[in-house]
This record gives sequence, C-alpha cells and structure tokens, in this order.
Amino acid sequence: MIVKTLGSDETKLDQTELSEFLHLLGGLVREPSVVGVEAAFFRALLRELEELPLSISLYHGVLVAHGTRPHSLLLSAHVDRHGLLCTGPNEFQYAAFIAGNRGELNGDSVSEQMMELIQDRFIGQRVQSHVPHSGTYLGQGIITRSFVCPYRRNLIFEIDGLSHLQPGTPVSFVDRLGISDGFISAQLDNVLSVALLIHLFRSGFQGTVLFTAGEEAGRSWRYALEWFLRQQLWTRRLIVLDTSPYPTPLAAANQEVVLRRRDASAAFDPAMTEELKRRCETLRISYNFKDDYVESVNRQREKPLSYGRTELGRLVAATEGKINGTTLQIPTTSYHTASETASLQSIIAMLKLLMSYI
Repeated sequence: MIVKTLGSDETKLDQTELSEFLHLLGGLVREPSVVGVEAAFFRALLRELEELPLSISLYHGVLVAHGTRPHSLLLSAHVDRHGLLCTGPNEFQYAAFIAGNRGELNGDSVSEQMMELIQDRFIGQRVQSHVPHSGTYLGQGIITRSFVCPYRRNLIFEIDGLSHLQPGTPVSFVDRLGISDGFISAQLDNVLSVALLIHLFRSGFQGTVLFTAGEEAGRSWRYALEWFLRQQLWTRRLIVLDTSPYPTPLAAANQEVVLRRRDASAAFDPAMTEELKRRCETLRISYNFKDDYVESVNRQREKPLSYGRTELGRLVAATEGKINGTTLQIPTTSYHTASETASLQSIIAMLKLLMSYI
C-alpha cells in the first residue's frame, strides 16, 4: 500500500499496488471512449465505481462520485479520447473537429497547433468501430492515409476495412498499454487520470470526483458547470487532472508533475496552486509550471505556443472565478497519439501527491 505521512522524508509505493494500478489502467485503455460518444465508457466506469461505498450519479456529459466528505476536495478528469467519426461513405474525420465543433476552431488550441505535426503519425494504425451507445464491436480496419483538408480544416482519414460503416459511427484506435524501461505508452489522455482517480477512491478518498465528457471538443466545462449549478455549489478547491504535452523526452523529464498558474482562458486560484506546490516540496516531488515553460519557449519562437484551453480555465472564465482551483498534470510525449508516453516515476509521484489528500 502507499504509506504516507505528510511532512516525512519518504512516501513509498510498493510494487503490488503499482501493479494493481497498471492492471486497472490497462483494462480501461482497451475500452473505447471517442470524444462525443462516451456512453459505453461511462458504463465501464460505473462498473468500477459501483463496487465501492460511494454515492454515484450519472448526468448528461458527467458522472459524479463522492464519499462521506464531498466538499473536502473536488477533483475532475475527462473521460474522452481522440478518435474518428464516420461522416459519409467511407469517409472519416477527426471526431473533435467535425462540423458541430466549428466554433472551437479559432487557431489557438494546442490540438489545432499540433494538427500539422501529427497528421502522418496515424499511417498503419489499427482502428476499431463500435455501436455508439452499447460499445458492441463492429469491426477493425487500418489507416492508410491521413491529411489535413485545407477547406474543412480537419484531419481526414482513409481506412481500409470499414467501408460498411454508417455516418455517426465512432472509430477508436486499437489501444493496448505498453510498459517498458520505466515508461508506459498508450493513448493516455485522459484515461490515465481516470485510472488515478478510481485508484484514489479504492484507497479511501472521501471527496468528490467529476468524470466529464467532451473535453477534447471544448465541451466538458459546460457539463461540469451544469452540475455545479444543480448543486448551487461554488468552490475554489477544484483540481483538474490531465496529461501535459512536451516535445521531447528530455523536456518531459525536467519535472515529475506539471502545475499551472493559468491557461489561455483565465488565471487559476493562487492559494490552491500554492498548496499543491508546497505538497510537492514536502513530498520531494519535482515540478514545473507549464505557463513558465510556454513563456520561456515563446521568447525564442516567431509563432508563439498556445497556453492551452483547459476545462478549469473555461469554468473560471464562465463563472467569473466563483468556481476555481488549479490543475495537476503528468508530463508526456507523443501527445494525442496512440503511443503517448509517460514515466512510471511521474505516475508514482502523482499517486503520492493525490494520496496526501486522504
């Protein structure tokens, strides 16, 4: 088990518990959860949570679970992952950027800025299709070509083997968790955070967790806000978990966890951010601030990197700060691909930090 005493010199994670966590993550990685079509994954998530003594409510776009101290701390993670959607006869588009999400295509999201970079990474990638709500398997195919359409400003895919699909059918990457040389790889964004939160509940966490849909399409904050409005609850103690992209393994290795003071939408709560920073220092967890990193890189770039638009930043902006908190992220490379990679060292550090709230 994780043995923790906040303020002590060591926090240990034994091999058995790490193995249990990786087994949980491996199972969740295999469950499809294409952005905008997350119902089947929510059912898989319910199966995991219903085994625990929690209060669970499923709403449109958000599943909420809490223990006996629901207001002690609120955590959030999105369940959706990138994938494709059949949009016509043997036509497939990047699910997050189909026509219904045109309002998000303003050029300043990390996803859009990386679209040109990742367009060739999918060649030869196996994909699978499933019934949107039940998750029933419909077949597999292989991506033979992917390119950015200059007219639709979207990633377009050609797939061998799925010409029988009807429009509206989701297509996910065939994904398996890889573990090698101290690193894990899969489409980690953001099933890694979901697994961390399930593990936290299993370890005795009694606060509240929001599992949101549609983050990759810029919608998850609306589902979270609906829940806060139902409860008439305002808080400055919301921590949103996610992965954070870095261009090289060396850049990712400069920190075990990533903190932020702000994103492109809003400034985060200084007290909550400082609290996470102090806990990192007490637990001897290395950290850096992503906004500092972006500012440093932008001093040397003609075209600036985006600060990114997070679920939390949108919530802060929409509520004029009535809902606030901070973000906590794991540094990764090969962002938004089926081989996104994170170090086991970062995962252990994140577990230590989250467990300090039990």
